[in-house]
Amino acid sequence: MTRSTPGAPAAELAPSPTEPLRLQVLTALALHRMATTGQLRQMLRPDGSRQLVSRVLNKLRSAGFVDLTALADSERSRTHAWYLTPEGSRLTRDLPVLRGRPPYPITSTTAASLKTPHTLTIVRAHLPFAADARRLGHEHGPWDWTPEVSHPIGEGERLVTDAVMHYTVVEGEHRRKLRAFVEVDRATMSSERLAVKLIDYARLFHYEAQPVGRRRLPSATGPAWLRWYPVFPRVLFVLTGASRTRLENRISDLQAMVAHHPLVAALAREIRLAATVLEDIEEHGPAQAAWVPLAGGKKPCAWTH
Repeated sequence: MTRSTPGAPAAELAPSPTEPLRLQVLTALALHRMATTGQLRQMLRPDGSRQLVSRVLNKLRSAGFVDLTALADSERSRTHAWYLTPEGSRLTRDLPVLRGRPPYPITSTTAASLKTPHTLTIVRAHLPFAADARRLGHEHGPWDWTPEVSHPIGEGERLVTDAVMHYTVVEGEHRRKLRAFVEVDRATMSSERLAVKLIDYARLFHYEAQPVGRRRLPSATGPAWLRWYPVFPRVLFVLTGASRTRLENRISDLQAMVAHHPLVAALAREIRLAATVLEDIEEHGPAQAAWVPLAGGKKPCAWTH
């Protein structure tokens, strides 16, 4: 691959038999914002070698399309997070999988390092679902997980969900399409602030946009989320970054919000809400009974149930 000039069209990166992985790496970094070499290997070449992905990344870095920032953990000093340079971002912005996605420029290693912990944890949460899909014969790949999706919830406010997941369960000739809003919590905010996110999802569920300066018309009624989803996605919380006891307490606080807030309780009657610990789904897989329903009194189950 030759280095492009600024503003070169993304068509120059049309896949060819000799370099499909380069295109996939650029697309993955554009969509997922940032990833380690190991995460990209699990995402794009789970049966391939780490060296294969490393060679591609180093060539892209030499061409000026990607750059890296070292992870803070001194014990993992050789591990880096990769991200697109402004030139790489320009090169990928017209790819079909990225249409409608807002730009996400990172102009320095310092800017990248500030985003690294949360962004990499969101990628980490995606990987068990992808591994489960490969194992079970379901449909869910790198482009079926879209981070940082923004939705209006009224009064000029917006809800930015950590990721929107599309997943198709394949059972013989039957295919069941599932969607989920995924919130990834690293225990860096208070438990109350985490639980308040349920109120925002309840607001999104009920929010109906109104044309500015016009009378409300019967044909205009209906929730705003129907613009993007045929059914409202389930809401999944994936928790990590604290002791088991503390994470269980945070899940209990989410359940309390469902029990005591009338708007959230109404959401829970219509939409499945659940929470889990990231390390549990990494070890056992998301398809196992690792999810605690937030409408209390129910046993742990698989997220698809």
